[in-house]
Amino acid sequence: MNVKSIHQLLSFKNLLQFLIGFSLGVQLIVILYNHFSGYHVLSDFGYFLYRLFRGLVFTLIAGFLLAYSNLFFIRFLNRVSPWSLATFKRILIQLAFSVSVAMVVSVAFTSFAHFVTPYAEELRGVYISNALIFSVVNILMVSILEGWLFFTQHKRVKQMAKNLEEELSQIKFEVLKSQINPHFMFNSLNVLSGLVNKDTQKAQQFIDEFSHIYRYVLETIEQPVATLEKELNFMRSYLFLQQIRYGDYLVYSISVPASLLKFFLPPLSLQVVLENAIKHNVINESMPLSIDIFSQGNYLIVKNNLQPKISMGHSTGLGLKNLTKRYAMIGSEEPAFVVKTDYYIAKLPLIVGE
Repeated sequence: MNVKSIHQLLSFKNLLQFLIGFSLGVQLIVILYNHFSGYHVLSDFGYFLYRLFRGLVFTLIAGFLLAYSNLFFIRFLNRVSPWSLATFKRILIQLAFSVSVAMVVSVAFTSFAHFVTPYAEELRGVYISNALIFSVVNILMVSILEGWLFFTQHKRVKQMAKNLEEELSQIKFEVLKSQINPHFMFNSLNVLSGLVNKDTQKAQQFIDEFSHIYRYVLETIEQPVATLEKELNFMRSYLFLQQIRYGDYLVYSISVPASLLKFFLPPLSLQVVLENAIKHNVINESMPLSIDIFSQGNYLIVKNNLQPKISMGHSTGLGLKNLTKRYAMIGSEEPAFVVKTDYYIAKLPLIVGE
């Protein structure tokens, strides 16, 4: 653990501003109390400013020592004894630590101050009174820091949730946009137009599969996950449309055990991977595209032979990036995309349902 990790909790600028204000407040209270109680009477305003400046410098240095000690310990306790699990235990531990650290710092600073300017009062009494003051001040500082950290963390979590919600909405929009892509629509309607006059039965099947695709999109676009079984059914409809266009030059195989069909993955994951394969590879009589879909442990593997289009421009990879983000929102495992010499592999984690 280092200082940089502490500034992830609280920036140095915010900590400095807090300590200056805190030290100034503590010194004003101590100096005025000592003056009006007769313990250390101020002779004039100039002496007051001297006492205030000297005390502020010492308190600020002590404040940094106490603040960093407290923040290190708070970070440690957040891991081993969070508030949600052991509130009373944490209060006792933190109270004992705060008093102990305060007494150590108090002794060190009292000794140094006495060395610079010897106290007129009995040194033992000064040690005791300063230890009490440091302890009370440190308990107050810890309380403020804990409250501040809780507030900033709560604010940060809310902002992250808002950002994730906006990002998810954008991802859903991109996925929906890819499904109603004008090129896909135009090509599909072109194919349908050709089928109407040649094969009415196949044209009707084309319409049924086409409607199934968009019905599935509308049903699942708001859902975080879909079962593998539904994804495979959707995939068959999607590839049926593509095979009408490419004929026997586009072939695929599926080898997935029934035990995995109730596992989950983000909806339209297969469509993203398949569209990527069809879009970026040559598909013709001399170079047919073969897609193999099979399982490997708790992963769905989509593998296709690699025959990239020469005229293909630089890919943005937006679809695969969005898919990776969608996985990150529902679990810790991410998909993997591997390019080999002769083939391309997409490895999609399958999520176990509760």
